[in-house]
Amino acid sequence: MKQYLDLITDILDHGSWQENRTGVRTISIPGAMLRFDLQKDGFPAVTTKKLAFKSVMGELVGFLRASRSAAEFRALGCKVWDQNANDNAEWRANPYRLGEDDLGPVYGVQWRAWPAYKLIEADRSLQIADAQQRGYRLVSAVDDEGVPKVLLYKAIDQLRDCLDTIMKNPGSRRILFHGWNCAELDAIALPACHLLYQFLPNASTREISLCLYIRSNDVGLGTPFNLAEAAALLHLVGRLTGYTPRWFTYFIGDAHIYENHLDMVKQQLDRAPFAAPTFVIDERIPAFAETGVYAPQWLELIEPTDFSLDGYQHHPPISAPMAV
Repeated sequence: MKQYLDLITDILDHGSWQENRTGVRTISIPGAMLRFDLQKDGFPAVTTKKLAFKSVMGELVGFLRASRSAAEFRALGCKVWDQNANDNAEWRANPYRLGEDDLGPVYGVQWRAWPAYKLIEADRSLQIADAQQRGYRLVSAVDDEGVPKVLLYKAIDQLRDCLDTIMKNPGSRRILFHGWNCAELDAIALPACHLLYQFLPNASTREISLCLYIRSNDVGLGTPFNLAEAAALLHLVGRLTGYTPRWFTYFIGDAHIYENHLDMVKQQLDRAPFAAPTFVIDERIPAFAETGVYAPQWLELIEPTDFSLDGYQHHPPISAPMAV
């Protein structure tokens, strides 16, 4: 995890102070990148403090299940959503909030059930028929400023579509899913930070890579969490599609450290990192490379306990408050 420590040093040496919505100042730099060869570098789990691995895996499983409730995340061993759900005054006053623990259609909802609409002129029969063949259902007739139209809807499982494309057309450069839904930003407790994932399978080497773009990253708390979560997702996708995880590239738009995290990150700079651990997926999860059976339904069946780290050596944990 030397790259992570180098990022901290870069921000401390070259960053500038900025105010933000949380009320806690950050020192930040625009544009950063970390790149890991998962075959040679091991799993990117931070070792200069203890990674909250159970919480990371609980959040990932919650996303895979399209959870929108902090209570569901807690049941999976992840409490990081509690404050965003219940301690943010602006969100508590939001008319789209459905009550205690509700988060709105956060990450997993967009990943697995992106709300898609088509508004088509009523006389465009071929367009309407095509949309229906693609799974859209007719919702209602609409008078759009005097023009008769029909409204159609379906929920798009972006992640499942990615897996299907990996299996059917691995040469595609369009195997990606998005978490930034402009139409729903006003109805979400926290708009997506890690918002664009692109899978890059190589059919000739049977390796699969991932590029992740994060618009805003809390380097003290968020980066270690997000690195492990995305790398775990890549391993799971590789398992279900028959590819070996290889390159994981992590792009950050605004890379920042909160003022009240300075002691935590500086303490890590004084610690020598340990060797990276190995990521393990339980044998009950079928491996396509061994079985030849494509089983994408395991995206919903996975449990946090199906993931573990082998040989994870780390320094003691360091706690710090999360800015909301």
